[in-house]
Amino acid sequence: MKKIINLCILITILLCASSCNDYLDQVPDDVITIDKIFQSKLNTDRFLANIYNTLPNEHQQRFVGTNNSGPWNAASDDSEYTWDFNYANNMNRSVWANTDSQVNGFWTNYYRGIRNASYFMSNIDGANAAEVTDLMKTTYKAEARALRALYYFFLVRIYGAVPIIGEDVLDLNAPIEDLKLSRTPFDDCIAYIVTELDLAYNDLPYLPANDEFGRITKGVVKAYKAQALMLQASPLFNGNPDYAGVSNRDGTALFSQSVDQGKWALAATAAKEFLDEFVPSYYDLYTVSNADPFQAAYLACRNVMTVDWNKEWIFARANSDNNMQYDRTPKHVGFPSAAQGGGAHGATQSIVDAYFMQNGLSIDNPASEYVSSGFVSFRAPFDVANRTTFAMYANREPRFYVGITYSGSYWLNQANSSTPIISNFNFNGNSGRVQSTSDVTPTGYTVRKNVAANGNSRGALMLRLANVYLDYAEALNESDPGNADILRYINLIRTRAGVPIYGSANIPMPSSQGAMREAIRKERRVELAFESVRYFDTRRWKIAATTDNGPIYGLNLQADGDAFFQKTVIETRIFREERDYLFPIPNNEVLKNENLVQNPGW
Repeated sequence: MKKIINLCILITILLCASSCNDYLDQVPDDVITIDKIFQSKLNTDRFLANIYNTLPNEHQQRFVGTNNSGPWNAASDDSEYTWDFNYANNMNRSVWANTDSQVNGFWTNYYRGIRNASYFMSNIDGANAAEVTDLMKTTYKAEARALRALYYFFLVRIYGAVPIIGEDVLDLNAPIEDLKLSRTPFDDCIAYIVTELDLAYNDLPYLPANDEFGRITKGVVKAYKAQALMLQASPLFNGNPDYAGVSNRDGTALFSQSVDQGKWALAATAAKEFLDEFVPSYYDLYTVSNADPFQAAYLACRNVMTVDWNKEWIFARANSDNNMQYDRTPKHVGFPSAAQGGGAHGATQSIVDAYFMQNGLSIDNPASEYVSSGFVSFRAPFDVANRTTFAMYANREPRFYVGITYSGSYWLNQANSSTPIISNFNFNGNSGRVQSTSDVTPTGYTVRKNVAANGNSRGALMLRLANVYLDYAEALNESDPGNADILRYINLIRTRAGVPIYGSANIPMPSSQGAMREAIRKERRVELAFESVRYFDTRRWKIAATTDNGPIYGLNLQADGDAFFQKTVIETRIFREERDYLFPIPNNEVLKNENLVQNPGW
């Protein structure tokens, strides 16, 4: 039986940046102090699990910052929240500020995790040998080292170049601002992260100890090494002239101004090393057997997200509280409460249009057989019968039905209803504007992906094998265009998704490096939709000023019938290219540390 590393019991033992010795739970008439942490295996395990607890829980993106949850889905062109309190709405209007608590939260929390990991690494060797064996010490230290490297990676992809704190900085009571650190150049940050992940790899197991899934393993660090190198190779950080003037007080440039295509080769090599060592022995694409190939593809692409710790999962945050279920479940007025939600996390028309047709072609291809209006009789793979369906949604690829709840959809959880629960987003529908002005879709759709049978706590997926396949294809296309592996790994993704592959009868192979780049980007968007990837992709590619700026389309929420399906501007987003690619360094940190220079435009 799989065991899951338990983070929940550690919520009460938070070690703050200005922590004192009574950080652990009080027991009757006593307090566990720092000098007693390593005297028992129980407390040592708790301290390590507390470091894990800094990992982000992206099931809680309704409240940005809760357990380091990000704005990543709704701050991309894939989705939108109705609720104005969601921080992504501030970002989409470019009214966010360097004084915002969310901006400060990621910085503070990840540096807290870094500090705790360093302290743990410096003290674990002195743990009680009667309870903590030498092998445990070695493995635990490697886990802490890897977590520290991951937290630096999360920081650099949000803020760019950040200060790397030396391992000798271990005083838990010393405020970071007292150290007066300057920002470390971005390439040096990546070099540090990669080195630390390589060091951790040497002492980590291939499988988690005692089958406690959610712990760091060799595969995890190798996969994130490739992720870090991909970030470094991408246009945002690889010779970006917009950052030419970003330097420390002493004149040290923080971002290289030389475009280095060799960085793509390093990323491709790292991804290939991971694939050669771990696939298929430890990880493989998740598949489902079914006599109907279309149904098999649909179930595989749906269940890969909801079946905890399946073979495709590389890393996830364990035991994660889940408010995503409510956000993505339509309101369904008049039906059992088990099938009712807020339905306020809506997919945009942009992502709806991004999915391929069943024949594998994009909808803008004249041969795609896409029909944009009218109604047809159609049975979706999640349904039990044919429904009158708007033609826009018929005959799409399996991943479309995994990702999108559209008006007329048979709901995933029928909750023993006496009549079929069909989501209706029309103005007067069971989930339309007449029912609520807040618990309602902002776009005419809701996100369907990663909605399970219930909203119980479960693993919050952070990285899966399909992502690495697409990373490898992208890095290889930039460093070695024409390499046969590029098409091979894209087609592996398409095959599992039930989409005709490039090079088949009606799907020609991309004819140039640029055409292949576009094909890879299209595949990433639909395969990894709503997995907190698109936000970072559009930024590292330097296309967010186009994708996240200007009108965002949905449907006509004020209408019923045919008029509802008219594509309508639901928001006009503002993206200030000179500043919005990176988070600002928190204002209070800049004020307290004169050596900490701000990001451009802030």
